[in-house]
Amino acid sequence: MRLSGKVAVVTGGAAGIGFAYARRFLAEGADVVLADVADAVAAAEKLGADRALGVRTDVSDAAAVRAMVEAAVARFGRIDVLVNNAAVFATLKPQAFDEIPEAEWDRVMAVNVKGVWNCARAVAPVMRAQGGGRIVNVASAIVAKGTALLLHYVTSKGAVVAMTRALARELGPSGITVNAVAPGLIMSDTVQANPDIREFQRAAVMQARSLKREAFPDDVEGAVVFLASNDSAFMSGQTLIVDGGSVFSTL
Repeated sequence: MRLSGKVAVVTGGAAGIGFAYARRFLAEGADVVLADVADAVAAAEKLGADRALGVRTDVSDAAAVRAMVEAAVARFGRIDVLVNNAAVFATLKPQAFDEIPEAEWDRVMAVNVKGVWNCARAVAPVMRAQGGGRIVNVASAIVAKGTALLLHYVTSKGAVVAMTRALARELGPSGITVNAVAPGLIMSDTVQANPDIREFQRAAVMQARSLKREAFPDDVEGAVVFLASNDSAFMSGQTLIVDGGSVFSTL
């Protein structure tokens, strides 16, 4: 119950690894707000309407994000944790960088990069007024590998690592920590639904891991809870790689 009495916002929380984060946060004692473009209300009902709130939110839309934060505060009175998990990934098809459609590039940047900025600036005033908070950005271990054929995704997650460091500097004086978790390929339900992503360099990924098995959402949940809790109170600007021992590096 490391998050007892806390309120956590999980973007992209209606499905996939985001839903797993939200479920774990509830088990750790937090009340949870699921912010997602689809099925947020239904997902919250699965978790329990008394301690979970679903708000339809496109994180690339600043007005929608502000409305979500207002709804969260109206319901629970505060926001202690923001998990910037929403991202365009599981629906992508690996392809050469010069064949990526411009509209797809723009959408990846709008959600994966601008969305993190929108959410951080919307929750920062709430956290400042409370005297502190935790922001956990979801990056990716793929940044350290320089993986080909997903240039827009790799670029967007590199930006998340950079934002994590810069935001840590800006928000630290307000008692707000900003850290990131960088998972490897996680076999969430949304990833498994897209063969193009599920099978992308799968053999190479497995060969590179020290732990020779598939990774699932519960393999990374603990790291996110750690960064959201007081156990990481003196950490900020850091990126934890959770990829089964594939990349031995700090991002």
